[in-house]
Amino acid sequence: MSGLFSLAGRRALVTGANAGIGRALALGLAGQGADLVLHHLGDVKGAQRVRREIALTGRDAVVVEADFTVDGEAVRLAKEARRDGPVDILIANAAIERRADWREVTAQSVAAHVSVNFNALLVLAQALVPAMAERRWGRVVALGSVMEQRPRAETVIYAALKSAQLTAVRAIAREVAGAGVTMNVIAPGAIETEANATRYADPEFLRAVIAKIPAGRPGRPEDCVGPVLMLCGEAGAYVTGASIPVDGGWTIGDAPGRPPEIAA
Repeated sequence: MSGLFSLAGRRALVTGANAGIGRALALGLAGQGADLVLHHLGDVKGAQRVRREIALTGRDAVVVEADFTVDGEAVRLAKEARRDGPVDILIANAAIERRADWREVTAQSVAAHVSVNFNALLVLAQALVPAMAERRWGRVVALGSVMEQRPRAETVIYAALKSAQLTAVRAIAREVAGAGVTMNVIAPGAIETEANATRYADPEFLRAVIAKIPAGRPGRPEDCVGPVLMLCGEAGAYVTGASIPVDGGWTIGDAPGRPPEIAA
């Protein structure tokens, strides 16, 4: 493994690591030598499957469940994550996205989004970043969204909180950069995962998605791995407070010309 990207001797906490982008990031970090703490909610089989995949790389991983809509759970997760050693890398991937007509959004839905998509990151940063700063090395990468720049009314809370998350990351990054801790965001676009595979199997839906993406295809979880490895390794030591789009060009405008035909 390259020295610029090596994470040998580091421990990383990945939230929502049981599937999709979280799984891909956990495996990518392990491939560069990191040991893992794998967070999940309600999918112990998926998380254990990822743990076994990591074991095949020769790295260690532990599985911890936590529900970020419950007060104190993010604090407990941080405590569990530090039980076997310091946490050098935090990947804040877990999120919820509950679509609804903006005129019908409830206070309960807003509260759940705030707890999972914003407060959990803040609490985990409060618990883990000061110790990173004391050790003079640390990395935080939060998963943002193309919706930071191209929001939709049916995801108004999700999009707004992804923007709020970026603001929080930048604010804290300014405080800890001098202590060797970087904090950044990657902002995926349309990423096909296990959770949305049924929608992507619909040719009309897929055609509509591709029409927005200059690269001409939806993303895959693995597309998010490279930018995160750069940010977590020495290759990204001078990058902080950034938001890196991983969206096939979606944020620069819809794909030119007519959308391609999709075979049924």
